[in-house]
Amino acid sequence: MGITGTPVYDPATNLVFAVAEISGPQHILVGVDADSGALKFRRSIDPPGADPRVHQQRAALALANGRIYVAYGGLYGDCGNYRGRVVAVPTTDPQAAMLTFSVPTPREGGIWAPAGPAVDQAGDIYVSVGNGAVTEGAWDHSDSVLRLSPTLQLEDGFAPAQWASDNAADLDLSSLGPVLLPNGLLFIAGKSGMAYLLRANALGGVGGQLQEQRLCDAYGGAARVDNVIYVPCSLGVLQVTIASGPRIVRGWQAPANINGSPIVGGNTLYVVDRTGALYALNRQTGAVRARIAIEPTSRFATPTLVGRTLLVGTMSGVVAVGIA
Repeated sequence: MGITGTPVYDPATNLVFAVAEISGPQHILVGVDADSGALKFRRSIDPPGADPRVHQQRAALALANGRIYVAYGGLYGDCGNYRGRVVAVPTTDPQAAMLTFSVPTPREGGIWAPAGPAVDQAGDIYVSVGNGAVTEGAWDHSDSVLRLSPTLQLEDGFAPAQWASDNAADLDLSSLGPVLLPNGLLFIAGKSGMAYLLRANALGGVGGQLQEQRLCDAYGGAARVDNVIYVPCSLGVLQVTIASGPRIVRGWQAPANINGSPIVGGNTLYVVDRTGALYALNRQTGAVRARIAIEPTSRFATPTLVGRTLLVGTMSGVVAVGIA
């Protein structure tokens, strides 16, 4: 399988951390020197008691609190006996004990959003959780946003009032990573087409959102500038403003084929589509400023902006594009 979750760079150690699924199967966490490429850190990162054959490491890694946080979901089709999990290890000690969290559901509840966990200024961890096997009775913390402490203790959670029917229809929230906003707010959307605005320090439990609005089904990672969010909707990137109230206000929407996970550079939004095109959009209006043919990419490819160079991982390598 190789590396499917986005790596993270730690400036304190100058290491790039990544998780790879290798033969066995097993998942290993490696730290590579950013200057030389030398392997400096290696350890098993499979959650204790988890079957590595049915757990996939799709979410981007997170760096916070002197630790690397690694989230796990399942494989396409929800096959096998998996549960969503997060593990954490210190960046400086490959042999240290692993911190762990498992979604308290009998099965499923994967944590696979490609953007990975979000981290607030206090070091708390926010994850979006996929559909669980439970479709009636007490909430099992699936189809949710959960807040975890820096040591991965469950602190709080939110689920839509219709979480059970979402589970039955595979219309959960884990397709988009949580977006932390100014003034203590949090935005989340998912597969169902509904978007929710929450208070990060009091997520609200079942049906406890500040606002919900039909918006779009969203996959990947959103970009944010102040109170404006750029959401990777399946029918085109959508501009959303969080206005006073608070309330969700729709803005412009890009053409349907421009639906990748965006990044912001100045007044420009950069988006990749799977056919092999890189787009530059006016951040204020959504107008297409430029389109450059590159190479085909995987579904959740996101460009990286370094100075005045865009780097895009493709199916065959890395493409570098200079910007004016």
